[in-house]
Amino acid sequence: MNSETFTVILDPVAQKDLKAFKHNRDEVVDAILELESNPKKGHELKGNLQGVRALEFSIKGSGQYRAAYLLLEDRQTCIVFAIGPHENFYDWAAKKVKQIKPLLEKVRAAKRLASAHKKRDQTKRPEDA
Repeated sequence: MNSETFTVILDPVAQKDLKAFKHNRDEVVDAILELESNPKKGHELKGNLQGVRALEFSIKGSGQYRAAYLLLEDRQTCIVFAIGPHENFYDWAAKKVKQIKPLLEKVRAAKRLASAHKKRDQTKRPEDA
């Protein structure tokens, strides 16, 4: 993985989510800050959450949690917009993603462009290079 550090930003919506973790706030923040050194730690989502990544983490004695985020590779930034328990998280994140739709469209466009470049590079014949 890239040795450069990414910036992790908590969207105002996620900042509200974080307030719900009164006794475990530090553990949640530590889990999310792992994205600084490993921004692709979370898995890519599909469907109406295409372009979003989900970080899985657990809190001892409290269960499984998720953080939904956008990875802006060109800016070396992860924008976390939802944090919550695993149960019904993806439906909940889908509702919240509407609030960051312009950023999500930017992420999707960048992925399409990268995919087109990759396909073009794979179809080049050696004599074309």
